[in-house]
Amino acid sequence: MSEPIDSPVAATEGTKTTKLEKGIGLCLSGGGYRAMLFHLGSLWRLNELGLLPKMDRISSVSGGSITSAVLAMNWDGLDFREAVAENFEEKVVSPVRSLAGRTLDKGSVLGGLLLPGTVSERIEGKFEKHLFGKKTLQHLPDKPRFVFNATNVQTGVLWRFSKPYMADYKVGKVNQPDTPLALVVAASSAFPPVLSPVQMKLDPERFEPGSGDGLQREPFTSEVVLTDGGVYDNLGLETVWKRYRTVLVSDAGGQIQPEEDPEFDWARHSYRVLGIIDNQVRALRKRQLLENYKRSRETESLDDPSWRKGAYWGIRTDIADYELQDALEAPFAATLKLAAVPTRFKRLPPEVQEQLINWGYAVCDAAMRKYGAADNVPEAAFPYPDSPL
Repeated sequence: MSEPIDSPVAATEGTKTTKLEKGIGLCLSGGGYRAMLFHLGSLWRLNELGLLPKMDRISSVSGGSITSAVLAMNWDGLDFREAVAENFEEKVVSPVRSLAGRTLDKGSVLGGLLLPGTVSERIEGKFEKHLFGKKTLQHLPDKPRFVFNATNVQTGVLWRFSKPYMADYKVGKVNQPDTPLALVVAASSAFPPVLSPVQMKLDPERFEPGSGDGLQREPFTSEVVLTDGGVYDNLGLETVWKRYRTVLVSDAGGQIQPEEDPEFDWARHSYRVLGIIDNQVRALRKRQLLENYKRSRETESLDDPSWRKGAYWGIRTDIADYELQDALEAPFAATLKLAAVPTRFKRLPPEVQEQLINWGYAVCDAAMRKYGAADNVPEAAFPYPDSPL
């Protein structure tokens, strides 16, 4: 029997739920290079805590998908000793930081405007050149299940990429896809308007018969038009929320800022309005998550389909809120400056890279210790002590 496509989260599209499992799911949000590096710090600390091999699913969008894909691609090469990958820095940190020293978006946008080919094709080409080569979804491990989320512009719902299948619950699923990782990450991180859309040609015969809900027909099955996964779910939460009791969320998403004098031309005004919509959707998902965490700390009710435990940490979190006497030093004013790094694929100076990694590490450590999500916690120390926050 084939695996069913996850149904929508109750808070977004419907009320159908699946039976929850006891496993652990990790969500990595979007946010360009800012998110890529912040999540790298979080994964660094999760590795030290011995939690990486205990993950059942790692779900990501946009900038989070870059870091997740590097981890996935190199998973089989990680040298786990007592659940800790001793070569994590070599296999995961180094390639991500190498990419953070390059600007991908500016040249790709200009080339897409002035030369044959699209912006997204150029981004995909750079991901292939600098990170993923010819690796495909079939090069990923079976466990943890890595899920990369994009948004299907045609159907308005999530398009999921994973090793066993890629799917949109309305269109159906393609089993054992050999989609290049470079294309997968380009689609997941195609933030509009400049890097979107990604067009993906498919063979309609590859779709599992009867796996779609009303739209398993051409042109939906022959050409898929995708945009950033964060358009639908900036936390990458949905695919984990519907399946696991323990949900960990690393959030490096942006936040819309007040404007005293908003623009009135249609292009910039529309962009501003879309930003407001995105901000509200993200806030609703975060509120749902935190309210369920709170309930789970008050009472354990495994019969309640909304019951979850876990931890959330965000790039805009004040580490003092965790009320830990031995939390790593992370002044709120300094971390807010890091949270304001633009959502771009623009080269970041080494010191900023290291500070973002340090911040992701520190706040992940605080959240995990505060909410009891880790046992026998080893002492925390900034990965880059010479780049304090």
